[in-house]
Amino acid sequence: MRPVYINSASCISSQNTLNDSFFVELKANGEEDFIPAEEPAYKEYIPAGQLRRMSTVVKMSSVAAQKALTEAHIEDPDAIIVGTGMGCTEDSEKFLKNVVQNHEEFLTPTHFIQSTHNTVAGQIALAIQCHAYNFTYVNTSSSLEFSLLDAKLQLEHEDAENILVGVADEAAERTLELYRMNGVIKKEEDLPTDYLHSGSAGVIWGEGASFFVVSTEQTGNSYSRLRDIKIQNTVEIDEIQSFIGSFIQKNGLQHTNIDAVILGFSGDLDSDRYYHEMLPQFAESAQLYFKHLSGEFNTSSGFSFFMANHILKNQQIPEVMKINTVEKKEINNILIYNQMSGKDHSLVLLQKV
Repeated sequence: MRPVYINSASCISSQNTLNDSFFVELKANGEEDFIPAEEPAYKEYIPAGQLRRMSTVVKMSSVAAQKALTEAHIEDPDAIIVGTGMGCTEDSEKFLKNVVQNHEEFLTPTHFIQSTHNTVAGQIALAIQCHAYNFTYVNTSSSLEFSLLDAKLQLEHEDAENILVGVADEAAERTLELYRMNGVIKKEEDLPTDYLHSGSAGVIWGEGASFFVVSTEQTGNSYSRLRDIKIQNTVEIDEIQSFIGSFIQKNGLQHTNIDAVILGFSGDLDSDRYYHEMLPQFAESAQLYFKHLSGEFNTSSGFSFFMANHILKNQQIPEVMKINTVEKKEINNILIYNQMSGKDHSLVLLQKV
């Protein structure tokens, strides 16, 4: 089977990740219970007439996808695959609000049409006039991994050569209120939080969009090689070491071959136990975390994937991501491990090209 390469990486997040110098500008966020995305000036990328009809998640995705395609010098990808946890939440809320306020009568269809989860993938295809395979995965916190797995299988079996893969989620006002009510988001008295040594339940929420061009051809601009992906819905705490160990062994590696491991510490007392359980396995690896930079949300792993690719390409690790003090002269293999609320465990292995 053919190898699979990441040939571009674009991200809109709570960091200024569209800026070329974002590596030195990264700042941790632990003071507020929600971290909004640092959005660009959309009018520089999207015509004003279209911009007025777009929700936040569609705008973020359109720009991130455009940047990813431009960087990879691809105009018409062989497929567009998008992952999302909540889809177009803003339009969903607007539609439901109209249903209540108008007593289910005289409803305009616009917000309903734009509220579907596949709106993002469809809008990107319309913008670039791409009539190829177009698919949306809605698999909560493993939406990116399922999207990448689909792309990887198509590329390995010669069904495509260049695929645009992305993930995106937005935060809407009413949804945030519900998350605060049911304890998903941290209480005000538990802020600020220490992501690595949290003593409370709940997370700091975020939003963002990350897009990548995945290809069978290595170029001078390639970031990494996508070696393998593993997804499992439930894993017990006492199974976590074997869950990760078998994945590494399957790829012909040992724990000492993993130069850096990126973990999804979210500040939630219960779910972070998984990461603490597996840290001793990687005592010789550079241990990193990322949700203090992006916030927690269904597709926050897109931010970790974006950072991992830049770390491999630049051979540099931002200080703000470090858990331990292990230094590596060369970074060849990065393992990303993420889960959300103890469910949907995913492993992604990237290799230097």
